[in-house]
Amino acid sequence: MSLQTTGIHHITAFARNPQENVDFYAGILGLRLVKKTINFDAPEVYHLYFGNKAGSPGTIITFFPWPTSRKGRVGGGQVGITTFVVPVGALSFWEDRLERFGISVTKAFRFSEQYLQFADKEGLRLEIVERAEGTNSEWSFSGVPTDKAIKGFGGAVLFSIDPAKTMDALEHILGMKKVGEDQGYARFQTSADVGNLIDVAVTNMESGAGGAGTVHHIAWRAKDFDEHVQWQNHVLQSGYQPTEIKDRQYFNAIYFREAGGILFEIATDPPGFARDEDAEFLGENLMLPSWFEPRRAQLEAKLHPIQVRELEEGRQ
Repeated sequence: MSLQTTGIHHITAFARNPQENVDFYAGILGLRLVKKTINFDAPEVYHLYFGNKAGSPGTIITFFPWPTSRKGRVGGGQVGITTFVVPVGALSFWEDRLERFGISVTKAFRFSEQYLQFADKEGLRLEIVERAEGTNSEWSFSGVPTDKAIKGFGGAVLFSIDPAKTMDALEHILGMKKVGEDQGYARFQTSADVGNLIDVAVTNMESGAGGAGTVHHIAWRAKDFDEHVQWQNHVLQSGYQPTEIKDRQYFNAIYFREAGGILFEIATDPPGFARDEDAEFLGENLMLPSWFEPRRAQLEAKLHPIQVRELEEGRQ
């Protein structure tokens, strides 16, 4: 197969309180809020993007913080655990930091790696692993130095209602390589140095329910707009029904739900987050696409004010 994704582009989840969301991912995890915009399909709700300094593909976790959202249930048809990667030797820093912020941490092992597992305030399941691959972050915030900071995604753990079909999609649609099995997980690898290791729980799982604390979709990388059109055709020829190409301002996107129930997106690497604001000031202002600008005052009035702020230990 000629098309092969290089890995995760972004992961998007549901939340409730937008300020608590910013406090956790910027104030505690030290990520940069690289874009503050709205959900184009529900413009009364923020769409917040967190990542490395530039918001590079493979580093971006995004949220729809909907104050009235129901509580979700993690299960089949979802990303079960989102994995962040940090430099070798940084895991003890993170174990200590999370505990000082009152976040319960457990340790897990698979594929000869140690993981720190925890959850955000909504219950979204997260983990941190250390690896040598990947460029160190250039963003330092709220007491997280660059030599300890999150580089991006280590990967993700997929929960499926039909793992065999999910694994088939990873291998034969997205072009990933299966590299092993361990403790009930199958591992697939891409060519990138972040967002490149995908673990699939091999046991069928009962379907989850969307809502706060769950992942809405996982997005895979397409290198450019021309390749993106090829991906749309490839997905269609593989027996799935991809959406039309959608302009998400910072990337183009298509969506399809694979047979294990997980909503997949394929997103272009370009144009990136600096297309509508200076790279040094990403995330500081509410950015709207041109078709929503006439409604700016109305939309801003419905959104809860948020600020990126450093947090004191013991607060989350």
